[in-house]
Amino acid sequence: MQIIGAGYGRTGTKSLQLALEQLGFGKCYHMEELFRNPQGVVHWKDAMAGKPVAWEELFAGYRAVVDFPGAMYWRELADHYPDAKVILTVRDAQKWHESAMRTIYGFDPGPKMKLQLLGKAVVSRKARNLLRVLMLNEKSLWKKYFSDRFADRDYAVDRFRKHVAEVQATIPANRLLVYEAGQGWDPLCEFLGVPAPAAPFPRTNLRADFGVWAKGIVADVLRTA
Repeated sequence: MQIIGAGYGRTGTKSLQLALEQLGFGKCYHMEELFRNPQGVVHWKDAMAGKPVAWEELFAGYRAVVDFPGAMYWRELADHYPDAKVILTVRDAQKWHESAMRTIYGFDPGPKMKLQLLGKAVVSRKARNLLRVLMLNEKSLWKKYFSDRFADRDYAVDRFRKHVAEVQATIPANRLLVYEAGQGWDPLCEFLGVPAPAAPFPRTNLRADFGVWAKGIVADVLRTA
């Protein structure tokens, strides 16, 4: 593991994932990876419970991790991988909350897909694990990490700002990049010590596309479950 993303989902983490992979940092773990490979849920359940986590097993084949759920455990990951660099993606806190409310917080695959998932869970371990991922996401992220108060804008925004301040106060400056996706390649590549590509910086997972994108992931998993 070479790079740990400490930024919350909806701070440009999907674009950062694609950028890191384009820069040659191997496969980058993102919430999408957990949905597509839901067997990893057992490790995230251990993390939520405060138990020892087999990080090497979870991240086998990955060289970077960004987005939730990894961002909730940035401290544990930074301690476990002391040579890894940390990237804290940020944006305006109010805009972040508005975006998250309309995307990741309110995501619902719909009744038809839920019925398909329940039906397949009877015979498919992958489908059962995906159900566990959905339940763990609700329990660990929204109910525990955000104290079941994410819809309270003032609370969530304050939590966001405190998180940013805590990461900045904890990670040494020479190990940390505070980064906005709109800054493009230059600060990212300078921090990582690699040349900037000629290709445009990836910009994806926009709010208008989120529902289609997320449902597509669930549908893909169902087809292979």
